[in-house]
Amino acid sequence: METDAEVARSVVPKPIGEVASMLGLREEDLHHYGRDVAKIDLDVLERPRSRPAPSRLVLVSAITPTPAGEGKTTTSIGLADALSRIGESVCLALREPSLGPCMGVKGGAAGGGYSQVIPMERINLHFTGDFHAITAANNLLSAMLDNHLHQGNALDIDVRRILWRRVVDLNDRALRNVVVGLGGPADGVPREAGFDITAASEVMAMLCLASGPDDLRARLERTLVAFDRMGGPVTAGDLRACGAMHALLVEALRPNLVQTLEGTPALVHGGPFANIAHGCNSVLATRMALHTADWCVTEAGFGFDLGAEKFFDIKCQGAGLDTAAVVLVATVRALKMHGGRKRSELDRPDPEAVRRGLPNLEKHLESIRCFGENAIVAINRFAADTREEIDVVRSFCGESGVPVAVSEHHARGGEGAEALARLLLRHAETVQRPFRPLYDWEDTVEDKILAVARHMYGAGGVAYTRQARRDLAEIERLGYARLPVCIAKTPGSLSDDGRLRGRPRDFEIVVRKLQINAGAGFLVVLTGDIMRMPGLPKHPLAESIGVVGDRIVGLS
Repeated sequence: METDAEVARSVVPKPIGEVASMLGLREEDLHHYGRDVAKIDLDVLERPRSRPAPSRLVLVSAITPTPAGEGKTTTSIGLADALSRIGESVCLALREPSLGPCMGVKGGAAGGGYSQVIPMERINLHFTGDFHAITAANNLLSAMLDNHLHQGNALDIDVRRILWRRVVDLNDRALRNVVVGLGGPADGVPREAGFDITAASEVMAMLCLASGPDDLRARLERTLVAFDRMGGPVTAGDLRACGAMHALLVEALRPNLVQTLEGTPALVHGGPFANIAHGCNSVLATRMALHTADWCVTEAGFGFDLGAEKFFDIKCQGAGLDTAAVVLVATVRALKMHGGRKRSELDRPDPEAVRRGLPNLEKHLESIRCFGENAIVAINRFAADTREEIDVVRSFCGESGVPVAVSEHHARGGEGAEALARLLLRHAETVQRPFRPLYDWEDTVEDKILAVARHMYGAGGVAYTRQARRDLAEIERLGYARLPVCIAKTPGSLSDDGRLRGRPRDFEIVVRKLQINAGAGFLVVLTGDIMRMPGLPKHPLAESIGVVGDRIVGLS
């Protein structure tokens, strides 16, 4: 069986200018990064849209993830290729991979099999340097903050109440909590600090949610970094760091254009994690895809309860976007795990285990309806899936009145997703109706959290630690209570306990802490034991990555 890398190398990509021309882009609109990659000038969005048909946005999400894999990215790619095959104008809008999971557990995030975006190795590794720019901008602010303390602390910053953390785009548990400034007076002011992963940084969120350069600069200016000794807020603007941060991010703000194995245009831009951040690609890339094609296929990370909820309540609410359809990906293998099977048992036919796992699918379908949206279910077929097992899912969807299609895009590319694409064309709204958000941003913070916990997770209620109660009071005092909530939660369960598969019931969500992301424009709500800096497994995938001749090997 061919590896993903071998499949990717078997394809001769189109020149990126040819891909751009499919979107009506001109050579002067592109900033080339070699033959196969380019950034797109943001001025394109100022031109009148040349397409006569209205553009439509399709969101791809999934049931609760399991180690068996669900395939949101491969489904998104396969669906886009299928739409192109049947004559539709389409552009993908995907998130950039992070080096953390690439070197850790998950591996690459450029799709797989015959549904990939290319050049796979470049996209999975350094790509166009966006993550490095975000890391540099974030850590420049940290350096300027610590330098301000060293140079006399004119802003009277309370060193015990510094909020801003450094970041690195790797899983490194040893950096979660550190002490800086050791060594003597010339080496700065000693204080406790720590690192988050770059994908979860507020700078990443600001870049992904910004409507343009001016909005990005305004977000940087209002970013809360610390408190002074009187309890007043200190911002990045107060530290005079924003001009330099903005300069580091100018190029990163432009969306990246690549292609699928079948030559379908793809914008891969921005990369927050949906379990510890808002989990969606950039607003600018989504708008660029909608501006230049009739269909934009995008995804939201992890299960619908995480990425898709934030997609609607944060991204769409803030940017004025709406969907024509929601595709919910499910696999027989994942449903078996939700039905109690172990990963080692998944290749054995077990229709009853699939049936026991259906409540998880059922809950996500209910969650989609909470937004006033109707789902299309895509059964992402694996080679070991039997007809009887697939029929269990088909029958359930039929009884629930939910359109369903089996997709074999991993093995057959766009051809294998044509049934899904044609189903989408029949059921997507020709006139978009506004989605219904879960909450109003003017609601209290507690009401917003409760709305998400009840409607998305199925929780009976929400409990708060003492620290969380103090954070709520601080948020109200500082005037940030009208921001939306970005709940950080385990992706492995609808609850905040990753061990509970299926559809847990009669549980509480425990909020242990809240963080103000004033620049991003949301409140981060930390639940359970979720952390914003992952660790590596016992045998990280980095152990198998290397170079043979001039080729990178081991990426998957």
